[in-house]
Amino acid sequence: MASPSEQAGSPRLPPDAARLVVDLARSRRPTLGETRLVSIDGPAGSGKTTLAAGVADLEPAATVIHMDDLYDGWAGLGSLSRQLSTLVRPLAMGRPGFYRRYDWHLGEFAETVDVEPPSLLVLEGVGSGSAELSTLITVLVWVSAPRALRRERGLARDGEAFAPQWDGWMRQEDTHFADQRTAERADVLVDGTGARPARQVTRD
Repeated sequence: MASPSEQAGSPRLPPDAARLVVDLARSRRPTLGETRLVSIDGPAGSGKTTLAAGVADLEPAATVIHMDDLYDGWAGLGSLSRQLSTLVRPLAMGRPGFYRRYDWHLGEFAETVDVEPPSLLVLEGVGSGSAELSTLITVLVWVSAPRALRRERGLARDGEAFAPQWDGWMRQEDTHFADQRTAERADVLVDGTGARPARQVTRD
């Protein structure tokens, strides 16, 4: 069974996006213990996985965790708090964190994954920029793309049979982002169509 990750197709991101994120993270002090935390959030199908890969290419020592591994299936967006807590809170105190990996083929949680404190942690996926983590995030990135394009990318990978799951997931996202106001809190805005350059948000 597939997950709502946006590896469907090949999103064309602005060529400067990964460099902007890495440079901004490097310019800021660690916020998660001795770790810099980059959260790459935005709706499914927008290009977050592609951006995370670009960041990792520039920072080979980075640890990348995909939120797809934390959700409790297609209906699991609203139950992330425990997974995020066991992963992030220990890292903030300089100790290893952990999470349970969800197996999309079996439809259940599998092994426990231990995460040693890295110099740079990249959380990629819907919910990675949750407000409960706001004081621990070094750089919050918002990646967006038109709704129809995102759905098209998802179904191109998963097949039309997964249309009900995608539609249900997108409704969960709508509720989540309206509640969390993630885009409004972002430090960097990235156009998942590649039509506009990535932009750092300047606040007074």
